Amino acid sequence: MTYDCIIIGGGIAGLQAAIQLGRYQHRVLVIDADQGRSVLCRSFHNLLGWPDGVSGRTLRTIGRNQAEKLGIEFRKGWVVDARSESDEFLLFCDDGSSFRAKRLLFATGVMDRLPPFPNIIPCLGISAYICPDCDGFEVKGQRVIVMGSGDAGANLALALTYFTTDIFYVDHEQAGISQRVMEKLRHKNIHYVPVPIKEVLADGSQFKGVHLMNGGWIPAGRCFLGFSGNEVRSALAEKLGVQLHKNRHILTDPRTKMTNVKYVWAAGDVTVHSEQTAIAMGDGIQAAIWIHKSLISNVLENMH
Repeated sequence: MTYDCIIIGGGIAGLQAAIQLGRYQHRVLVIDADQGRSVLCRSFHNLLGWPDGVSGRTLRTIGRNQAEKLGIEFRKGWVVDARSESDEFLLFCDDGSSFRAKRLLFATGVMDRLPPFPNIIPCLGISAYICPDCDGFEVKGQRVIVMGSGDAGANLALALTYFTTDIFYVDHEQAGISQRVMEKLRHKNIHYVPVPIKEVLADGSQFKGVHLMNGGWIPAGRCFLGFSGNEVRSALAEKLGVQLHKNRHILTDPRTKMTNVKYVWAAGDVTVHSEQTAIAMGDGIQAAIWIHKSLISNVLENMH
């Protein structure tokens, strides 16, 4: 069987695309490994209609139920290889299964590099954050610890000065900071702590502070994570010839979300845009509309 479209990734962008394609009554398969940002985030706070926040799991459950009611199929797993055959695509999964599709949508996302402290995971989206545009408001006027590495963490700390003046930047990996950035930290009165973290203190989803390797500790009710080296999941798309930005995000047409490879689209955080849940939704539906147009165009052409 050949699907009209296979969506790789069942996060926010992939689900929104699936819903729209389902409303067009296309035969669609979503292949998802049940990992990624929307799985980890316990609460998104800046979405229309969710003033008290909503967890990524809740959004994913609602989205999948909505898509399944429209006939969308789901399969858990990783797509490990992809080939182009004429105007179709053959995908191979980690369990040995394979699937064929006329159109392909990459909604594979980004995986943040997190520090090796398991008890930070329940705090994500509740009292520990990654994106200052998403969650800077949550630390307004409060003490915040930025756990990070080098200039990446320092620049995150600087961005948070818009919301609070009580900021500790703990350079966990002691990667070093450029002189220019160090001067900015001093100017903004950010406390720079070039000491590795021994332990993250948390009570369930409530962050409490950090114990340092030198025996010190810093109490705080909020933290941000600022480590460089996030994994942009674009390697499979690249194998098909999809063009990437220098930061490895997928380049797409701003109107259609199609890549440089015919019949291959991309949506969500894996593409080049501000990494926001609402934008991922918009990306997904925009890609789906143009996937539909391309499928209908072929139908019309074959009728003449």
